[in-house]
Amino acid sequence: MIHDVKITPLKIISDNRGKVMHMLRADSSVFAKFGEIYFSTIYHQSIKGWHLHKESVLNYVCIKGKVKLVLYDDRERSSTKGVWQKLILSPEDYFLVTIPPNIWNGFKGLDKEESIIANCLTQPHNESEMVRKDPFDKSFNYKWE
Repeated sequence: MIHDVKITPLKIISDNRGKVMHMLRADSSVFAKFGEIYFSTIYHQSIKGWHLHKESVLNYVCIKGKVKLVLYDDRERSSTKGVWQKLILSPEDYFLVTIPPNIWNGFKGLDKEESIIANCLTQPHNESEMVRKDPFDKSFNYKWE
């Protein structure tokens, strides 16, 4: 596990009409503040990454499909500098991933259908506080198998 990344198990309440999928509450230990919620879709075998937020905390859940989320810590003063963390997100194993600032992340669609990731950030989207790199950037030396 990367230092400061948190995994929170979540509830899905199902009945014959559908589901309620919990994500994040103001009284949760990982909730800091509300900035923005958005949904990102990804197609089978597509890759979105690499990016990091310099200031915002991310809160990811997969509400449809299946996604491989990859995190990389290159923070200078981190006890887990150089560590990779790989997680499979899906409603079948439903949990929230809270990612602190300055952790690189990217994801790959694993489901045959389009997958959907919900993200609740602590700040409204601001491109100037982000850093982006190509998914195949050689500095990461990561193979998206």
